[in-house]
Amino acid sequence: MSNFEEIEQNNQEEKSFEELLEESFKNEEKKNELIEGEIVGINEEENQAIISVGQKNEAIISLNQLRDEEGNLEFQKGDKIPVVLLGFKNERPIVSYTQAKKRLAMDEFLQEYDDSQEYIIDGVITKKNRGGYIVECDGIDFFMPRTESYISPKSNPVGKKVKAIIVKVDKEKKSVIVSRKELIEREKARIQEIIDRLKNATEPVTGVVKKITSYGMFVDVGGIDGLVHYSQISHKGPVNPAKYFNEGDEVKVVMLDYDKKKKHLSLSIKEAMPNPWDKIDEILEVGDTIKVTVSNIEPYGAFVDLGEDLEAFLHVSEISWDKNVKHPKDYLNIGDELDVEVIEIDKENKRLRVSLKRLLPKPIEEFANIYKSGDVVKGVVTSVTDFGAFVKIDNLEGLLHNQECSWDKNKKCKDILKVGDEVEVKIINIDTEKEKISLSKKALEESPIEKFAKNHKVGDTIKGKVKDIKDFGVFIVVDEGIDALIRKEDLYPLKIDEINKDQEIEASIVFIDTKNGRVRASVKKLERQKEKEALKEFNKDDSIKLGDIIKEKQK
Repeated sequence: MSNFEEIEQNNQEEKSFEELLEESFKNEEKKNELIEGEIVGINEEENQAIISVGQKNEAIISLNQLRDEEGNLEFQKGDKIPVVLLGFKNERPIVSYTQAKKRLAMDEFLQEYDDSQEYIIDGVITKKNRGGYIVECDGIDFFMPRTESYISPKSNPVGKKVKAIIVKVDKEKKSVIVSRKELIEREKARIQEIIDRLKNATEPVTGVVKKITSYGMFVDVGGIDGLVHYSQISHKGPVNPAKYFNEGDEVKVVMLDYDKKKKHLSLSIKEAMPNPWDKIDEILEVGDTIKVTVSNIEPYGAFVDLGEDLEAFLHVSEISWDKNVKHPKDYLNIGDELDVEVIEIDKENKRLRVSLKRLLPKPIEEFANIYKSGDVVKGVVTSVTDFGAFVKIDNLEGLLHNQECSWDKNKKCKDILKVGDEVEVKIINIDTEKEKISLSKKALEESPIEKFAKNHKVGDTIKGKVKDIKDFGVFIVVDEGIDALIRKEDLYPLKIDEINKDQEIEASIVFIDTKNGRVRASVKKLERQKEKEALKEFNKDDSIKLGDIIKEKQK
């Protein structure tokens, strides 16, 4: 049997009705009284302590009431502690050390309380009753009526932290009433006063940067925090606030809006400063050369700072004359100072565009100073397309069109060249206005027409198969791969309607144009040549026969 069981057994003594009645009256008088108790026993296993309070029976309390915040026992057997007598159960007193501490804390508070001062507490709601809530602060229980709580009756706020102000103190009843509503209404009035002041301010007011975020920063103006969105920091447009401000900085702001429902105050820094766009026409003109600083670099271009809260955009295509710029960071660094040309001022949309390359010499002009049409150069093939190939010479690319690649009309650049090949070409045109360079590979090779002209002359007889039939004549392909035109009137004695494709025709050369690669032939002329030769041969035979006759006669 445990000590606690023995105590319970020993206390089961019979008493007369009169003794019980007298004792109950005495006990009722002591109920809720702060009395002194003595710890006469501690049982760690059952987590209980036996407290003697001058009654025939001892009280039992949980050891949790005697532990500090770290869980250690603050007292030991024999220590005297204050307790509150809460009542009796089966003649055993019910006491609380926790209530005694609160009672003593309340007594100390009431002794120090000065009704000429204002007391604001930060506490936790520990209980909810019909009339309101119990708010505990520093070990003291304060009462907050429901009408002073600003809390919905349907909610369960137990455990919620609240701030309240003491509105009534009854020292005799040892009760203190607090109000959360009073503080909230005061705060509303204070905020409204600040909002009215900001709204009616004729000049920007000074605030202090409290917190910086990715979407803006919070600024304290007179005890209320407002948000300066990152789009309201500078006339340049949306910016990263961390690049311009630090927490604790003082800034000039104006109020944009206040949402009473959300209690959201919107502020602006840029509206507190002169707008440079109002006088942009007096500051800049298209074509001006200005000095700027690179402030941000993106894959599509760079942003440059002009000062005066102005920013311009330098597109990637305006950085260099090189058309193969992969990323602006290959040419620029943040903080670089540059001379640029203003190429666009869009006052309505508050947009400035500048160019770096327009202040640099055009590569095509430098190229034209070094090379001229007719020059033979070497280059590297950078790309091959369906219509030709691009060949890089120095820092510029020229186009080698398919028709300038080979004299063989059936061959294209992709049949002959590949990327990376070094090729010798002839410059046939430099167009500085359109920034185009035209190249030729076949111009360095002997043309079929030139070979043909070396082996043929006007009057020579050629043979070829019909390649194409037109209304004005037919084209035949001769042995050297040259197309020769036989006009309709030169086909006699052949008739164009009776000629078939691939039919072999014999004709006489009447014209060779090496410059334009043209050959003309005539069947009609060949026939006449044949007739003359036949007649010549015939006349030759007739003269022999006449001589023989004369000789015979002379004999």
